[in-house]
Amino acid sequence: MKQRAPAAVFDLPTITLKPHGVKRLGHGHPWVYSNEVEMDDAAKAVPPGGLVRLCNPQGRYQATAFFNRHPLIAARVLSRDETVAIDTDFLARRLARALAIREKLIGVPYYRLVHAEADGLPGVIIDRFGDALTLQVNTAGMEMLTQQLLDALNQVVAPKTIVLRNDNIVRKLEQLEEKVEVVQGHLDGPVPLEENGVRFFADLEGGQKTGWFYDQRDNRAWAAMLSGALRVLDCYAFAGGFTVQAALAGATEVVSIDRSQGALDLAQQAAETNGVADRCHFVKAEVFQELQRQAEAGEQYGLVIVDPPAFVKSKKDLAQGLKGYRKMVRLAAPLVAEGGYLLAASCSHHADVESFAEQVKRGLMDAGREGRILRTSGAAPDHPVHPALPESAYLKAQILALD
Repeated sequence: MKQRAPAAVFDLPTITLKPHGVKRLGHGHPWVYSNEVEMDDAAKAVPPGGLVRLCNPQGRYQATAFFNRHPLIAARVLSRDETVAIDTDFLARRLARALAIREKLIGVPYYRLVHAEADGLPGVIIDRFGDALTLQVNTAGMEMLTQQLLDALNQVVAPKTIVLRNDNIVRKLEQLEEKVEVVQGHLDGPVPLEENGVRFFADLEGGQKTGWFYDQRDNRAWAAMLSGALRVLDCYAFAGGFTVQAALAGATEVVSIDRSQGALDLAQQAAETNGVADRCHFVKAEVFQELQRQAEAGEQYGLVIVDPPAFVKSKKDLAQGLKGYRKMVRLAAPLVAEGGYLLAASCSHHADVESFAEQVKRGLMDAGREGRILRTSGAAPDHPVHPALPESAYLKAQILALD
């Protein structure tokens, strides 16, 4: 693992910004793009992820940042105070602030502890599972400070286990390798977690992303509220977050679809642990195909949930991905009984709220269904949004009552 001693800010290399880069920073944006930097010899000499001083053309300090000349986002701001060193103490202060917010918001130690730029740690995602943490580092700068980050986590949180989930494809943009590694403690299979008072299980080494999707916490509570005395269909069920909470809320039956047997096994384990396995049925299948099959069989549900993985992986996929959301709703809507409910979600940050809502509307029209939107929402509050990065509000969800 790469390590380096903290550097005094005044000794850091100086990167000169072009006027429009200075303007961006002045508006509070935490990123500087490569076309906003003077790519002179000084810039080319900085190793990927190196700490730098960002200065305006007159040489006046603007911010301390990570710098990597290779990706489109060349600089990521850490501090706008020239006297602050970027070291373990700095990281510990950021972590302590993030921890205080989550303890006030959530109350139990199961949440997203750090959400990248919004918590002042660019490219860092940390999810907490009691005494275990999953840590994802997506920038070259934080990769170089990983040991200091681990030291700060032990100082502030003192976990027993830390898993590096550095298998996100975005690391390639920063020329970083993908890997999964238990760097502290050990794991003996899935770990327990609690959400909305319900017990679940997460695979921290092999599960999707960091092992659990805390971002849907509030939407799962809403879905559970609607589920009483209804038959529920949970598509892209993953480890059973919507499924088990719906069953506990009084759903007569919950049918869960996912193509991952590993995820369905975790959902089954959660259903058994919470005493609702008799009302939960798990189907390993591709969702679109299964929706079509069930529609042809005349199946009906009081609530249908479609919470897929991202259909839009990059901007070039936007048009095709939006068509996917439209098709998803077109296939799901016929399965909603008259007077029932539909929850449709998207975690594609390239698809904004308006674009997603338009595809939901078109999908309903394609299916010949009418209804009303009861709730439009985003991620749970332990996934904060940087004020200058509204595009980081990636999760969209609509709950509709259909006629």
